[in-house]
Amino acid sequence: MVIVGRPNVGKSSLVNRLAGRRETVVEEHRGVTRDRKAIEVEWRGLSFDVVDTGGWLETGSNLEEKVSEQATQALENADLVLLVVDVTTGLVDEDTHAARWALRSGKKVALVVNKVDDVQHEANAWEFLSLGAGDPHTVSALHGRGSGDLLDYIVDELGEQIDVEETADADDDGALRVAIVGRPNVGKSTLFNQLIGEERSVVHDMPGTTRDAIDTVVQTEVGLIRFIDTAGMRRRAKTEAGLETYAVLRSLDALDRADIAILVIDATVGATGQDQRLAERISAAGCPSLVVLNKWELVGVDERDDVLAGVGDKLAFLGDAPVMKTTATTGKGVHRILPALSIAAADYVKRVPTGALNRAIRDLQIKQPAPTGKIRYAVQGATEPPTFTLFVAGRLPATYMRYVERSLRERFELGSTPVRVRVRVE
Repeated sequence: MVIVGRPNVGKSSLVNRLAGRRETVVEEHRGVTRDRKAIEVEWRGLSFDVVDTGGWLETGSNLEEKVSEQATQALENADLVLLVVDVTTGLVDEDTHAARWALRSGKKVALVVNKVDDVQHEANAWEFLSLGAGDPHTVSALHGRGSGDLLDYIVDELGEQIDVEETADADDDGALRVAIVGRPNVGKSTLFNQLIGEERSVVHDMPGTTRDAIDTVVQTEVGLIRFIDTAGMRRRAKTEAGLETYAVLRSLDALDRADIAILVIDATVGATGQDQRLAERISAAGCPSLVVLNKWELVGVDERDDVLAGVGDKLAFLGDAPVMKTTATTGKGVHRILPALSIAAADYVKRVPTGALNRAIRDLQIKQPAPTGKIRYAVQGATEPPTFTLFVAGRLPATYMRYVERSLRERFELGSTPVRVRVRVE
């Protein structure tokens, strides 16, 4: 099911109301939603997807045309279309154009009149009958008025098309979760579209085009992957209160639930202080990472070594994270990302046999004994990421702990995966 209508009629608020949780960015001005986003909704024990869109306009800027294209693609796959209008502004030409566009699709269209907070507004809803989309369903997405009746209608209308199984968490589908993060306007959405093979996120040269975390599950040559395209994360001083703050929080949440992070950097600028802070955040999340130097073709040959050296210096938090050179607009170099993700995923869940681990501990102590203390034995207590517990007599200095971590990473070829080493003093 897809929700359409002109911009700023409350489509995203309605999605949040139907889902019973805040899943989409909502702000009181035009053009907040730009990409299309599918949200799973459960009602009466049944589940179905509601697709939020950025609205539809006949004319507008290049960005608005791209937003309209997203709505059109969503409409093509819809079983039911909710045409949302705003009772407080009344019927306007844009509503008429949007209704004609939706009805031309041949899909089942239901008229939803939003912001109906009282009986007086309910009477005004009948003005929209002229749109030709049937009797109005009156709701107040903000206060919840009429939302239950609308959900009943949706379930009855979709009928057998609704999944009758119990709703499951979308993240439990077994897919590898890959978050694409980076500063604004470095090419994250373009890379995202290259990876999933279709234009799913709006791509535009205006910083901050993506306002929410967009998930797409793709069957690839290395298995099922859930790609998460996120909003660009700016320095706090440059982040507006409200809309962008919430978008950044959603991006950080996407990073926390990711198995792997792809940090996209504008190669023409090189690694910046903000990229460094993002690397710190990825490291704190405990997931392996890939660094993608996008727009590589635009970097002069004599400047490339300096760019790579800057990445090594500023992103040391990411350890041995692979550095991929790509040009996302043409797809050059993107084909190397999937194999690298597969390797990182395997390292993330790697388990080392206890015997092999303790032989490694013995060898590294022979090569370089600790100035104080001694490691008696070690066990691997967990994976995701690999976590080793050392049973120690005495105390080990921090420099020696770094040596142990580096030695274990090299010995067991753990690549860019974070390695956690814990100490238990006996």
